[in-house]
Amino acid sequence: MLKQFFPIAVILTFELVMPAESQTEFQNAIGIPALRAVTTNLNGAGIRVAQPEANQNGGNPPYAFEVSPAYVGQPTNLFTYYSRLGSATGFTNGVGVESSHGDSVAGIFYGAASGTATNLAHVDNFDADYFINACIVSNLVSFNAAVVNQSFVDSDTNSQSAYDDAYDNYSLQHKILFISGAGNIGMTGPRVLPPSTSYNGISVSAYYAGTNYGGIGPTPAGGRCKPDLTGYSPFTSTSTPLVSGAAALLMQGALRGDGGADTNSADDFRTIKALLLNGAVKLIGWTNSSSSPLDARHGAGLLNVFNSYEQLTGGKQGSIISNLVSTGAAHPPTGANGTVTALSGWDFRTNTSSSSPGKDSIHHYYFNITNANSSVKFSVAATLVWNRQLNQPTINNLNLFLYNTANSNLVLCSTSLVDNVEHIYQNNLSPGRYDLQVWKAGGSGMVSASEPYALAWQFVSAPALTISGGANPALTWPLYPAGFLIEAQTNLSSGTWSTNGFSTPDITNGLNSIQLSTTNAAQFFRLRSPNF
Repeated sequence: MLKQFFPIAVILTFELVMPAESQTEFQNAIGIPALRAVTTNLNGAGIRVAQPEANQNGGNPPYAFEVSPAYVGQPTNLFTYYSRLGSATGFTNGVGVESSHGDSVAGIFYGAASGTATNLAHVDNFDADYFINACIVSNLVSFNAAVVNQSFVDSDTNSQSAYDDAYDNYSLQHKILFISGAGNIGMTGPRVLPPSTSYNGISVSAYYAGTNYGGIGPTPAGGRCKPDLTGYSPFTSTSTPLVSGAAALLMQGALRGDGGADTNSADDFRTIKALLLNGAVKLIGWTNSSSSPLDARHGAGLLNVFNSYEQLTGGKQGSIISNLVSTGAAHPPTGANGTVTALSGWDFRTNTSSSSPGKDSIHHYYFNITNANSSVKFSVAATLVWNRQLNQPTINNLNLFLYNTANSNLVLCSTSLVDNVEHIYQNNLSPGRYDLQVWKAGGSGMVSASEPYALAWQFVSAPALTISGGANPALTWPLYPAGFLIEAQTNLSSGTWSTNGFSTPDITNGLNSIQLSTTNAAQFFRLRSPNF
């Protein structure tokens, strides 16, 4: 007999079907053209996903949750459909009927014409209420998806802890990355809502044309940082599949060796989560603090899968040295000589502290941040991710620190006591040698002595803008890092910088290029970040 968890009080955005040109705009904003310019056949091949959809008929049969294969331009045998009436592999069928909301989400996620991951191995399409009760709670129905897209929310925040427990445990038992919409402002209020509130999943906000449309953190219970990430779309229902598609692309790249030989570590959902968050572009007004690692509206920022992929291809890089200090003691740089050579990269390993005697454990990653021009400043972003463990009410305490080794001064830190994500960001870092530390608390209060973690980082200087002369002048700048816009003005003393009049850059040989029209007036150009 099916155990009843809670029939979800679902609030949905039944937005209009997104036209193809909107989907193209969304994908341009998250780095898909740049990604396709630097790699081939990265399309989600081999990755199985799930798409639970809330019943558009308000919980009553016929259950309107199904994606039409014809709508998304995919073969019927790509799908298996599930509801309390059974399962089916054909469309139409006896277990449900078509959902316009499901079609819209699927078109952005894996639609053949303009989806993010267009060549998935399989899609398990569920009625959401049945999915929660039969799969997440009762484990009566099994599926093998690596990514689950959830473009629905429950307005009952009193159920948050029950959702968090169920989803966190299921994600660990089955190694699944749940990616869930945070809820839309105006329909759900400003709150971030379950099931996007789980520790181990990714909560997705929405941002479009200068406006935030997604739920705002912290979580109602626990006061944790959610959302984790933002997609470029006016609805969380359609920003969420952008992130889900990006996760599938990174998983495919990891499994085929784009991140190096340790494909198991690269494909771990903690690594994928760390890469997705760390590749994000900071939006205007983005802010965090040492105790609150993510922005309350945008999380780590706006999804950019190209940045994340470039960090994946930096490969797995180990810490240079590890040491133990008495619990609560200072942990300055050790003076080790080794250096992590990849300024964009990732790691996956285990940090082990002790309770008796109490010893904190520190993994040190040393970087030499240099440029031929000593006055150039760097941008640093680093993201640390670990899981809430099975059936545990709390998490191990891990922190992220950045020290300047020249003087042992602390530059940045992320030390939340309640989050299982730590994130640091700064865009004016001086050249030098730095110690990026992953710290794990020892002493009493540990959930366990050992904790596996994923770490992603990016140390980059602003890309150089060049202009070619002659009859056909052009502006060019590197693809990586993404997140810069061209601006122009005609008078440096009194003019206003503007992006008006520029075409979409062409991408050739790792460079963005914009052809300029010749004029008799002087023009000045610059690159500016953040992106929007």
